[in-house]
Amino acid sequence: LSRTWFLSIIQNEFRNGKIDLDSTMKLLDKFQIAFDYIHVKHVFKKIVDKRKAPTINIEDFRAIYRTIVHRPEFHELFCTYSPNRKILADTELITFLKKEQFETEANETTALEIISKYEPIEEVRKRRQMSFEGFIRYLNSEDCSIFRKDHRTVYQDMNRPLCDYFISSSHNTYLISDQLIGPSHLWGYASALLKGCRCLEIDCWDGSHNEPVVYHGHTLTSKISFSSVIHVIDKYAFAASEYPIVLSLENHCGLKQQEVMADYLENILGDKLLTSAIDDKVPTELPSPEALKFKILVKNKKVGTLEETILRKGHDSHGETGEIFEEINPSEEDEADETTPIYPKTDSSKRKCEDRSSPPPRKKPKMKKIKIAIELSDLVIYTKSQKFVSFEQSRDTQKCYENNSIGESRARKLVEHSALEFIAHTKRFITRIYPKGTRTNSSNYNPQEFWNVGCQMVALNFQTPGVQMELQNGKFLDNGGCGYILKPEFLRNRNSTFNPHKAAGESSPVALSIRLISGHQLPRSNLSKTNKADPLVQIEIYGVPEDQIKRQSSVVKSNALSPRWNETFTFTVQVPELALIRFNVEDQISLAANEFLGQYTLPVLSLSKG
Repeated sequence: LSRTWFLSIIQNEFRNGKIDLDSTMKLLDKFQIAFDYIHVKHVFKKIVDKRKAPTINIEDFRAIYRTIVHRPEFHELFCTYSPNRKILADTELITFLKKEQFETEANETTALEIISKYEPIEEVRKRRQMSFEGFIRYLNSEDCSIFRKDHRTVYQDMNRPLCDYFISSSHNTYLISDQLIGPSHLWGYASALLKGCRCLEIDCWDGSHNEPVVYHGHTLTSKISFSSVIHVIDKYAFAASEYPIVLSLENHCGLKQQEVMADYLENILGDKLLTSAIDDKVPTELPSPEALKFKILVKNKKVGTLEETILRKGHDSHGETGEIFEEINPSEEDEADETTPIYPKTDSSKRKCEDRSSPPPRKKPKMKKIKIAIELSDLVIYTKSQKFVSFEQSRDTQKCYENNSIGESRARKLVEHSALEFIAHTKRFITRIYPKGTRTNSSNYNPQEFWNVGCQMVALNFQTPGVQMELQNGKFLDNGGCGYILKPEFLRNRNSTFNPHKAAGESSPVALSIRLISGHQLPRSNLSKTNKADPLVQIEIYGVPEDQIKRQSSVVKSNALSPRWNETFTFTVQVPELALIRFNVEDQISLAANEFLGQYTLPVLSLSKG
């Protein structure tokens, strides 16, 4: 049956006897399996080189198909459950699902659904059986993805206060390259929103003709108009997720253009813009992502309190301004002003002072006056930017709708020396972390250390690929990729004493066993003229410090098409709720150097058994 089915698909193409490489690729597409051109070309070339002719016949095509599709590790598994090694009856498929895939509830209905979805041969399907062809398609499908099926949709409680969630957040969203001379581009916003990002940053400056512009101030990065940014946000806002978006405004505009900004926000975003508190009440806790679905929130400095904003509702405040006074704290290089790039200093006396764990005696702080247009200020409801002074001050005076932004260097010291106070702070207030000013090449910090203390908005440069963004993308695959992930109970519950540096006891550890079986159609090495690589796999766990670990497989020589490892790795993960697992595939170029081939990162608790 298999052969008849196979020939029925391909024989038309061989009416004229033989086909070339392009026709081979087109014909393979008909089988609805992913084929990599480089690998097909290599297998094709091996055949035609023997023949010294540029085309292949029907039997050659079958050989190419089998080389790439009929993976021996799949066949071994199939034969374990198929007594005649040709077909799986529905009962045998159920046994496979229970034993290998840990689907304890699997029954006849489950098996028949899989057969009808994946068995390509009609006669086999009608007999309620599965051929090896069907089995291959099932194992290659999303249903056999290592990422849990029930985590691919929103499954968490979305009715808790906003501060109870990790929120996917981007830094300098308008940049698509470096922070000094690179282009600013609207694509930065569209692409972040399509990836499920929920907190975007907009750096606003006075532009000509009374039109505010967005760019990285005091640098040569190009400028885009504020109104065009808001139009793009309006268009893509809820393409990937229906949960609220926070626009983090880094506002450097004069009063006149602040009013222009307020007009654009209201007129372009319309009903999507949150312009008043729910039920016109001052909250005692933040509203939930569910209550703010399809809403866009403005995060900016604000004059006065939310009560005063509510009392002004309906009043025309055009032309009115307010002032706020802020402390200038010169010792925090990366806090000075998020938009101003900082070139590394070499003054060692300053560094010595910063590194002391006990602060020097406080002088009377210098204050700066900031003028804000009331029209813009009144658009800030639940996300008022409040300068962070200390955990103590926040505990005593900060309101639930006031949020802090802390630069990575200062935040890292706080994680190191005051993790418990940091966690107590993030249980009550949204805290945003941003990259230090010296990262002029748009590099990123490791977000994990800030998730470990419950920071909600750990803002990264989305345009810069690398491990840090892979951790970000992997973490936010969870909960349907909606950009909000409910923090673990121990980072929400006010009575919890969780400390990431002494994590044992707050969570139930899991024993994790990973059998690394094989790879298939991996990218070839940059050094290879054919389709070869010397692949190895690193399995890494990211989480609380004691869960950080990296293990490595052996190297398979000269095989990127179908390397086999059959190695087992075991891990004990102390705090699985915060842990991510990263599979990193590299090509060993020399004993000292590897080249990146590909990776996949996901939360440990989103791993599917089997």
